[in-house]
Amino acid sequence: MTAPLDLAGIGIGPFNLSIAALLDSPPHNRQPRLQARFFDRKPRFDWHPGMLLPGVRLQTSFLKDLVTGVAPQSPYSFLQFLVSQRRFYQFLAAELPAISRVEYGQYLSWAAEQLASLHFDSQLETLDFDGDHFRLHFSDDRQPVMARHLCLGTGKPPWVPDCCRPHLGSDCFHAIGIANRALDLRGKRVAIVGGGQSGAEVLQAILDEHWGRPAQVNWLSRRSNFAPLDETPFTNEYFTPQYIAAFFDLPGAVKQRVVEEQKLASDGISPATLKAIYRRLYEGQVRGDLFRVRLMPGRELQGMARQGDTYRLAYRNRLDATQQQCEAEVVILATGFSQQLPAYLAPLRECLELDDSGQLILDQHFQVQWKNMATNRIYAVNAGRFSHGIAEPQMSLMCWRSATIINHLAGEEIFDTGQGTGMVDWRG
Repeated sequence: MTAPLDLAGIGIGPFNLSIAALLDSPPHNRQPRLQARFFDRKPRFDWHPGMLLPGVRLQTSFLKDLVTGVAPQSPYSFLQFLVSQRRFYQFLAAELPAISRVEYGQYLSWAAEQLASLHFDSQLETLDFDGDHFRLHFSDDRQPVMARHLCLGTGKPPWVPDCCRPHLGSDCFHAIGIANRALDLRGKRVAIVGGGQSGAEVLQAILDEHWGRPAQVNWLSRRSNFAPLDETPFTNEYFTPQYIAAFFDLPGAVKQRVVEEQKLASDGISPATLKAIYRRLYEGQVRGDLFRVRLMPGRELQGMARQGDTYRLAYRNRLDATQQQCEAEVVILATGFSQQLPAYLAPLRECLELDDSGQLILDQHFQVQWKNMATNRIYAVNAGRFSHGIAEPQMSLMCWRSATIINHLAGEEIFDTGQGTGMVDWRG
């Protein structure tokens, strides 16, 4: 059996990829003596391929990449990617307000291809702890992988409303994989459920007749309107280490309230997307060539039933409290992702400290609170929305969080994660 790893990463998305990239490119003379490997069931790296619709762009600056915020000298930066692709000057000349998700996905895959610590085609079946090490058991015949510490980065599963679950299939599905579907919406009535960025991107593609010309589209959102992402300068101060430091030790009830108040700082619709949709609707009115489109904010979905080839969606209008309904042959759920523990943690569940909602509790180093944390650490990424604030699920502080985890794991400051004084005095 091979020697135990210092760190085993479960899941290879952008967050664990950032940790792997930083471990592979530390500052000069600060090489941590850490043996780390990262595992994922996929055959190769990909990043939400099912949502790479035409024209879709990031809501985050390209400088907030895998490494730049803490290691600008790293060979895994987005700028290094541009140089390697020989399009640095064309990128500058394009003056893009935001880069496409396609290009960012290419960047992530380019970085992943260079990292020997990444192991794909590794389906984790179960995980246990023998008192000294974690043991990772995979679906093939390989020996269990032993590791002293873990980093959980397997992402979150799609959330589907209870009333929609019995109807999931070829014509009722979550939007996460829509770009990979062979959709034909010609002549059909379509309902989009969910008023965030994903719902807007799906509507935009339908307006462009990406899957053919439908008969009608209804866009339902529980939110009171189709609200824009707040990306103004002082709101962006939420996405700084200084704000996380101010937020971290607030009482739990205060954190819940603050996160809800800040929703549109991370979960609104890009203004450019809203403008594109509105202009398309207006131009369709002018030309008289647009199929019927109904935008329906303030609708709370309450039920869904099937009658032949048609779905009937029942919902409450939150503005006037009336009960309403619509019909559709295709229902697309842009309903976000669920908060639940990964199934592979079941053998450790009795040793984990969970909050009132059954979620992991993290300390300031993104370390999971559990029985043996003094000797064997479990780190988690994209699990601290209510411990570290709204920046935690986003890529804005991805490399800073990665550096924080690496420093804590190594027991020394490999990366400089200190920050100067911010523009806002949060706590006095």
